Amino acid sequence: MDLTTTAYGTWSGGRFMHFGETLPEERFVSCITTAYEAGIRTFVTADVYGNGKADELLGQALKGVDRESYCLVGMVGHDFYDGQRQGNQGYPRFTSADLRGPDAYADYLNTATTRSLERCGTDRFDLLMLHNPDETGFTSEVVWEGLRSLKDQGMTDRLGIAPGPANGFVLDVIDCCERFGELIDWAMLILNPLEPWPVGLALPACEKHGVKVLTRVVDHGGLFHGDLTDGHVFKPGDHRTFRPQGWVGHGMEKIANMLPVADKHGLSLLEFAAIWNLSHPAVESVVPTFMQEVGDGARPIEEKIREFAKLPANVRLSEDEVAEIRRIGDNTGCMMLKGASKRHAEHLRPDEWPMRPDLLDLAGRYGLGSEW
Repeated sequence: MDLTTTAYGTWSGGRFMHFGETLPEERFVSCITTAYEAGIRTFVTADVYGNGKADELLGQALKGVDRESYCLVGMVGHDFYDGQRQGNQGYPRFTSADLRGPDAYADYLNTATTRSLERCGTDRFDLLMLHNPDETGFTSEVVWEGLRSLKDQGMTDRLGIAPGPANGFVLDVIDCCERFGELIDWAMLILNPLEPWPVGLALPACEKHGVKVLTRVVDHGGLFHGDLTDGHVFKPGDHRTFRPQGWVGHGMEKIANMLPVADKHGLSLLEFAAIWNLSHPAVESVVPTFMQEVGDGARPIEEKIREFAKLPANVRLSEDEVAEIRRIGDNTGCMMLKGASKRHAEHLRPDEWPMRPDLLDLAGRYGLGSEW
């Protein structure tokens, strides 16, 4: 089963990614059940979330559900078995030279995927994605041959790449599509009406190489769920406290200018954000972050899930409407991008590395300029 238009990720609910309230385990599981009962049929998990706990809870929620009735997406790439957590960088990528050499990549991928499948209570993924790869993950034939082997063994029907956790990686994604496009069915990328940059630059290359795009963060930190207000006090430890001061009010001002298009099509804020994403040719699936905000006026997370599940199937924006929303939400240059960059002369972190001449040549071929 290929991915459906709507998807649910196990980073929702605050247990493994700290957005809003941390749901107790029982309610976390019931939210997954709610998603399925409401009509969402694609579920995304990563083995590193909770060191396997997210896999287990997803398996618990879907136990007894007809396996042919939903699409299961897994992600592997962080080694929490042999690696040591490195503060806010998380666990090292399995390709770290401190852990193993290329001759052991395939064995790791096999073991990590097998264990993730066992926790999910199934024998195969419909899509397996390389999670938050470092430069080696983007460029190594050994890594991608290891992933091909998993597909050949029947452990997954499709393969993909999920860069992150922050935004960027545009040239790296395009380069990876050019190198391994025959193997890559899907890419999970950040995109929403308030963050058209930089991922929008990679979409034409994905389309060219037949790589379908699953977009995450479609809710833009919760703004498109409609229950954040300017001056909202976030719970200590909430990931959104690292955003620049005033981001909520600034985003709401931009959203107000987008409302005529949403109203024209009879869409809620979340539906509008999702439909804008899906109006790009390469984008075929969207996966928001569902969160239970703190405060008495917060909408129940279950209500948000049910709203998203009713996403209109046949509504798409025109090219002019897509361009107008992109103009309103333009965020070009608003952040330091991850991946290859001229800022770096050496590898200091697993999600940032020096720019390579071949990537600059690629940027020239795609008309993306040289300032990276």
